Amino acid sequence: MKSGSKLQRVAGFFLLWIGVQAQLKIPPETVQQWASIFSSRLRELSTKYSGSLLLQKKLKDVESIIKVVEVDGNDLVKDYADQIERMLGSKMKSVKRLAESAEDADLYHDFNASLEFDYYNSMLINTVDEDGNSVELGGEFPLEENEHFNKLPVNTQQSTVQVPTNVYNKDPNILNAVYNSEALNDVFVGNFLKDPTLTWQYFGSSAGFFRIYPGIKWTPDSNGVATFDCRNRNWYIQAATSPKDIIIMVDISGSMKGLKMTIAKHTINTILDTLGENDFVNVIAYTDYVRYVEPCFKGTLVQADLDNREHFKLLVEELHVKGEAKLKNAMKESFKILNEARVLGQGSMCNQAIMLITDGAMEDFESVFEEFNWPERRVRVFTYLIGREMTFAQNTKWIACNNKGYYTHVSTLADVQENVMEYLHVLSRPMVINHDHDIIWTEAYMDTVLPNTDELFSTKAQSLLLMTSVAMPVFSKKKETLSHGILLGVVGTDVPLMEVMRLAPRYMLGAHGYAFLVTNNGYILAHPDLRPLYKDGKKLKPKPNYNSVDLSEVEWEDADETLRTAMVRGETGRHTLKIRASVENGRRPLFLVNEYFYTNIDDTPFSFGMVLTRGHGQLMFLGNVSVEEGLHDLTSPDLSIASEWTYCETDIDPAHRKYSQLQAAIRYLLGKEPDLECDELLLQQTLFDAVVTAPMEAYWNAVALDDRVEPGMEAAFLGTRAGLMRIMRYAGAETRVAKKFLTPSDKANLFTVDHFPLWYRLAAENPPGSFFYYPVSDKGAKYIVGTTSVTVSAQGKTAMAGAVGLQMSLDLLEKTFWAITKQPSDTDCSNVDGVCPLSCERDDLRCLLVDNHGFILLSKETKEVGRFMGEVDGAVMAMLIKMGMYKKVSLFDYQAMCKNSHHHASSAPRPLLSPFYNLAAILRWIFSNVLMFVLDFNLCGLWHSDYLVDGHKQKKVDALVPCETAYPGFTSEPSVKEANSIIKCGRCQKYIARNRP
Repeated sequence: MKSGSKLQRVAGFFLLWIGVQAQLKIPPETVQQWASIFSSRLRELSTKYSGSLLLQKKLKDVESIIKVVEVDGNDLVKDYADQIERMLGSKMKSVKRLAESAEDADLYHDFNASLEFDYYNSMLINTVDEDGNSVELGGEFPLEENEHFNKLPVNTQQSTVQVPTNVYNKDPNILNAVYNSEALNDVFVGNFLKDPTLTWQYFGSSAGFFRIYPGIKWTPDSNGVATFDCRNRNWYIQAATSPKDIIIMVDISGSMKGLKMTIAKHTINTILDTLGENDFVNVIAYTDYVRYVEPCFKGTLVQADLDNREHFKLLVEELHVKGEAKLKNAMKESFKILNEARVLGQGSMCNQAIMLITDGAMEDFESVFEEFNWPERRVRVFTYLIGREMTFAQNTKWIACNNKGYYTHVSTLADVQENVMEYLHVLSRPMVINHDHDIIWTEAYMDTVLPNTDELFSTKAQSLLLMTSVAMPVFSKKKETLSHGILLGVVGTDVPLMEVMRLAPRYMLGAHGYAFLVTNNGYILAHPDLRPLYKDGKKLKPKPNYNSVDLSEVEWEDADETLRTAMVRGETGRHTLKIRASVENGRRPLFLVNEYFYTNIDDTPFSFGMVLTRGHGQLMFLGNVSVEEGLHDLTSPDLSIASEWTYCETDIDPAHRKYSQLQAAIRYLLGKEPDLECDELLLQQTLFDAVVTAPMEAYWNAVALDDRVEPGMEAAFLGTRAGLMRIMRYAGAETRVAKKFLTPSDKANLFTVDHFPLWYRLAAENPPGSFFYYPVSDKGAKYIVGTTSVTVSAQGKTAMAGAVGLQMSLDLLEKTFWAITKQPSDTDCSNVDGVCPLSCERDDLRCLLVDNHGFILLSKETKEVGRFMGEVDGAVMAMLIKMGMYKKVSLFDYQAMCKNSHHHASSAPRPLLSPFYNLAAILRWIFSNVLMFVLDFNLCGLWHSDYLVDGHKQKKVDALVPCETAYPGFTSEPSVKEANSIIKCGRCQKYIARNRP
């Protein structure tokens, strides 16, 4: 910037900023005149090429035949919850049929140690040897690409069996169990016929194999092995056991050094992996004194969510051996924690167990059990003898056997997995004996069977890539083994959250409205602001904590957690919040008043929530036209509807899956597919919108044919609440700068299953007829989008009917701007005190056009276009904030990921040089009717302060750790607000301990 700064003028919602050399003077009136002329010219271009005035007139003409109604959130949330309940209920019925079939098959089967049986091993199917013959357990297995199963090659008539590499695939136990489970094939197929929305169905056997339907070919990992073991999966563990409180005790005395300690740590980690968010845990290390691996968790149990488990793993890795083992005090401490939790009604309120990991127990410990656990033996004690030596095996075995536990000897790292899993069978026995067929639902997770492609991640909402599973245990019903409590395995099916959330149609929720699901622990299943993925180089990967994001971290304006608490408790109600939302990846703030409606989903641990934005979000208009009239306009070549919305259900009948939503809707309306299930209200509104907006096609074509289109005017478009879009391309693909804009890959600007287009949402927050302009940068291509809302009124109410806009090249805007900001060479300069004639193209002038969120629309330095003004010139932005031209808005991203690097303060901003002249007065006048904002991006990471936690002074951290996040420039600032909390880098303002309702 040249020395000196001069300011500014608004064109619509723009700020014109001019920097000049200190000795030059510019008359404020000239700048004001430029802004006025530029504003008029831009408005003229926008209205002409977008056709906004025509569309507003057509809507005015139909006001006498339409109704404006208020969306009743209370009724709507109950209706959607009922639909979700029915959908999830059908999945539970499918799982029950699988469990019954598996148990009956086992009941009538006698174990045959010499059984020979060939089955389709999913790793070996369609594999041949060197002679071209099918390998053993392989054979020809027809596979066909299926749209319903993410275009994977599958066989919908048969299942396949996956056996982990560490399990012998022809072991007699495996063969007998696989032979039994063959009976599930007919049930799999029958379930899919009854409910075509089902996805993967499966049976995980306690013997170690995994039967999956439809049949697929299993892809090994990079080492060519199948490491997947169904018994380690959350759905299996949760279904096989009840919730539990676990204390893990590990011996870190000197005798545990070397390989023993390595095995012990691996054992702890494996135990932690068997826990879920319904379980509670703590880890104690002992020598001659008792040491909590996390001092903040002293004397308590913490929820075994992913964050806490990973935190424990990191701390366990830092354990070092020393001293002499004294088991007695550590055992007392463990019993005290568990007994106190039971008395106070804390923890899981179910199973309780102590896991003792040691290389030997030498002292007298019987008195501890007499005092704390006998005769009721409420707490089971499981012992893991580490190392090859068996000297103290008798003592550790005695501890387990006299406390209803289980003893295992872990001599190598390879033994850990199988030995740890044994405790699950013990804890499941009471449930098996009582035949408690509890159905469980898992937290959200990424499906390992999904193709891991960038295309999938870029074309679907991140939270809707997740799934949940419903699972049920399978028990042996044989009378001779009934008292043994034998668990045969677990059956289950996956439920894509995309399918669940489709039941709450976007058009009913409006531009900023949305639906979401949370678990009874407050964790999010589905939410449009949930970002479970992060960028690692060019790849998108799941975040470590992707399935344990709390509702309070996304709905962060719910500071008192009123909404969160109500939903965790499964209540029904509504709640109002004034919120600061954002669009365009967190770049632009929106100030909204949201009405939250929520209720529980019966027979599941889930609660359903729905948001309507007060104002246009709660008002919608309804029109009606004949099918014949509407169909004529619905088939217009410039028209499309939201491909991800459900106008008609095409997934129920396989024959309908080949139809797009538009094709299905047209065939249904023509009577060619009367069996299609369609949303009648949505189709009615779509037909009406097609008729009302039909004149726009003729108008745009007339503009294109009858008048010379301004070079750089590339497209006009409109969208309605029904998801209908019309697009006019004024420029051919070969000349368009914005080649991706409004194409199927441009998800930000299309109606998708989880959001309205960006331009629609921005238009919704601005007055009708007033265009909002913003710059777009797409892989080096820069262009400008302008958008405005159109409304309709009836019965004294005004509803937003849609948005209309245009897209132009940066060159067109620049050409218009530079022409206006240039005085003719014959200008009379005799009475001018300053630069004359004046031109923004002069080298000693720096003219910038800045939008109302502080982003640069025009600059002679093209690389600055689209950048934040504060980033380009922080001093000027600071001055604008101080003068009240912009307002700071703090937004917090509690899903940010941090990297361990030192934060270096940026160099001091350049000083703001004078003179400013008397433009400040003009600035205040210009901004009297315009409010502008600048986002306040804070740092996240470790806050440098000392504080007390349970009387222990935490180490002072001197450096802030900057955040990396999927939302560029979006960070958050942690604060210490709970006594039992410790801040952890890797999760901004996410606490390790969460002792909340």
